[in-house]
Amino acid sequence: MQRRHFSLASLTLALTLASGSALAQTKWDLASAYPATNFHSENLVQFAAEVDKATGGKLKITVHSNATLFKAPEIKRAVQGGQAQAGEVLMANLQNEWQIYGADGLPFLADSYDASVKLWKAQRPLVEKKLAEQGMVLLYAVAWPPQGIYTKKPINSAADLKGIKWRAYSPATARIADLVGAQPVTVQAAELQQALATGVVESTMTSGATGVDSKLYENLKYYYDTQAWLPKNMVIVNKKSLDALDKPTQDALLKAAAEAEARGLAASKRVDAETKDKLKANGMQVLPPSAALKADMQKVGETMLKEWIEKAGPEGQALVDAYKR
Repeated sequence: MQRRHFSLASLTLALTLASGSALAQTKWDLASAYPATNFHSENLVQFAAEVDKATGGKLKITVHSNATLFKAPEIKRAVQGGQAQAGEVLMANLQNEWQIYGADGLPFLADSYDASVKLWKAQRPLVEKKLAEQGMVLLYAVAWPPQGIYTKKPINSAADLKGIKWRAYSPATARIADLVGAQPVTVQAAELQQALATGVVESTMTSGATGVDSKLYENLKYYYDTQAWLPKNMVIVNKKSLDALDKPTQDALLKAAAEAEARGLAASKRVDAETKDKLKANGMQVLPPSAALKADMQKVGETMLKEWIEKAGPEGQALVDAYKR
């Protein structure tokens, strides 16, 4: 009888310890809209692995890439509502909600990596405040490589874009289409390849990275390296989910996020060079914009900045002033 009591006691203890261990582990879902092979997605996976390691397995983050959990336009709302604890969103896509989100999607405002970092320093405190009001916390943000123009036919000026079916993925890219007389067609990254193959789209303005991800060289022949802007993806987390973690786990998460931001910037620079080489290797002509095209696009940028400041008001003007100081 004594042995039986001992066995029951041991079993009870083992079950208690096991349930305690299970309770101690927190599982998060992180939604992303980009392919698993994209450098942003690879950075997310590494970020999740670093968090797992730093917390001793207490916080497990599963990355759902390629819009498998939520489509791009749904991710922010899903994180805000707690359907996903974390998510990655392209800030420029949120401009209609709040103009400041779209500052890094303004053509030729910040047209280099150094300028992009400087703009982010001015933009970040405003973004953090807005997310806090919406029940979310910013983890980190990483810029895409500079944006260029992909076309089927050669272009020498903005006039050559008139009437062309232009893929728009943000309010800014749709407005560029309006200003150059192109036909804007809204297509998300996951659907871009099919849209090109079926003729729904015949031109787009995006990075070399997206050009390789979506195999744009299969349907388009020219890439004009305008370096128009460097839009950022931001990784956000539901504030209640973050607050539910103990302090050491929170600290480990935020430290891993800061490291992911620095790592992502370095990866973006590397990918910018590598993807242009890959586009060339697959038969695409990678060219600098002509003087006329550059001048035309600069005018588009000036118009859009003026319009943006009118919509963004004093907050937008203060941001631009802080950036230009």
